[in-house]
Amino acid sequence: MTRPYVASRADEVLHRRSFDVLVLGGGIAGMTAAIGAARRWRVGLLTQSTLEETTTFLAQGGIAAAIGEGDSPGLHFEDTLKAGAGLCDEEAVRVLVNEGPDRVRELMEICPRFDKVDGQIVLGREGAHSLPRIVHAGGDATGSEVTSALAEAARLGSRVQLYEDEFVIDLLTLEGRCMGALTLNLADGGLTLNVAMVTVLATGGAGQVYGRTTNPAVATGDGVAMAYRAGAAVRDLEFVQFHPTGLAVPGQKTVQLITEALRGEGAYLRNAAGERFMTAHDPRGELASRDIVVRAMVAEMRREGTDHVFLDATHLDAGWLQQRFPSVTAGLREHGLDLATQLIPVAPVCHYFIGGVVTDVWGRTTVPGLYASGEVASTGVHGANRLASNSLLEGLVFSDRVVRDVDRYIGRLGEDVRRLSFDIPEAVMRGRSSDAGEARRRLTGIMQSEVGVLRRREDLQKALVELGELTSEIRFDVMGEAEYQVLNMLTLGTQIAKCALLREESRGVHLRDDFPDVDDERWRRHITLRLPEHERSEGVGEVRRRG
Repeated sequence: MTRPYVASRADEVLHRRSFDVLVLGGGIAGMTAAIGAARRWRVGLLTQSTLEETTTFLAQGGIAAAIGEGDSPGLHFEDTLKAGAGLCDEEAVRVLVNEGPDRVRELMEICPRFDKVDGQIVLGREGAHSLPRIVHAGGDATGSEVTSALAEAARLGSRVQLYEDEFVIDLLTLEGRCMGALTLNLADGGLTLNVAMVTVLATGGAGQVYGRTTNPAVATGDGVAMAYRAGAAVRDLEFVQFHPTGLAVPGQKTVQLITEALRGEGAYLRNAAGERFMTAHDPRGELASRDIVVRAMVAEMRREGTDHVFLDATHLDAGWLQQRFPSVTAGLREHGLDLATQLIPVAPVCHYFIGGVVTDVWGRTTVPGLYASGEVASTGVHGANRLASNSLLEGLVFSDRVVRDVDRYIGRLGEDVRRLSFDIPEAVMRGRSSDAGEARRRLTGIMQSEVGVLRRREDLQKALVELGELTSEIRFDVMGEAEYQVLNMLTLGTQIAKCALLREESRGVHLRDDFPDVDDERWRRHITLRLPEHERSEGVGEVRRRG
């Protein structure tokens, strides 16, 4: 489906805003970039919903950094590489672990509620970390605490212009260079040209492409899809991380995550017979890397013919559990479950999108003027399997580097892009319109059942056929948030399935039932995609210079 996202308008007025730096996304990566860039430049921060409706805000886990006694960036480096199953970019990992401690200390100055005992920061342990190095705020509410602190800093202590409820339709490009983005205001339906010398993509992940996910409703992969259409290289799309412990009860719109920190504090995984099984799969037991835990869980579920296993924290002190994990215990209580007295049904759930828009260690994509940071980016730090609590750290570290490079980039620009004019074609009625909600349910069902945690050639081939049929059937007369999201999800879902079919091995979070082993000889490499030049969408219509 070539250029399926060309925006159209009827008679409404096309609004216009101009910035030096345009940041798309309100999570930790976007706010870090916006606050940093605003020290020197006019910055606009656009977010699809509110700052509370981000993956960062929902994050229960903490932030990993080598700040404890006996720890070092070298140890963090080795843990990250080992978890990444042979595909980490070592230069990017060195940047992450060496600059991470300073970025975390700076964040602690903005966010004072990091957990301490007697004035000393508390360090937790999570899977595949060789020693405790995870900092938390508010127990299992790190994401909301960090988001609130950064939001306050953005609103009160900087020159960031914040726009909520703005859906980004497409990136504006001219002669291969990014000039900003076209957005849809979700309150009044108006279209706005946001023109900028630099655009920072920080739109988060894509968990909503699957039927069961811990991600918020806005995580529909829009950033990766729009960057792909604009000609940016994307990479590693087959590596979708399924978190081992998603709550396995029906009726959840967004699946409740049972934080990995629980296993770090001593909770066990048990099968239907009540037996601990992880020690038979890995000497680290429940603290093995996420891909190994997921493999073991899938093996137990297949052997027993069940769709879940159990998390057991009943041997831990009830009062301490309530104090340490208030969000988890409150969420479970809503489902009639008690962490202190009951085994909790859990199953792998789509959680984190490792692939994304290819960047270098300064956040630069393959499209000049376009940077990317956070989950939307593929920096190479996660390889084939993200190490627990490296995600928020990645947003902090690489957004800081983006800001430093943006200062250099804008200083070299010889043209004021704010003088450019962009035209959008008129809407053309096409007849009967498809139902976006039904199309989305079909799409997420296909991805969940055929491109899920355990993959096979015949399932992936079937998925590509079904996704192709859905793509060819869709006709939208009126374009709104739901319709754009479905088109973005179709683009991304198709590419995920395609890459998963190509990689004929099991590595990290990519598990193939028909190719169960790692194949370093053929597949210790990345799959990178880029839309052919003749198919790339130049912005959203005719682009011409003004004046």
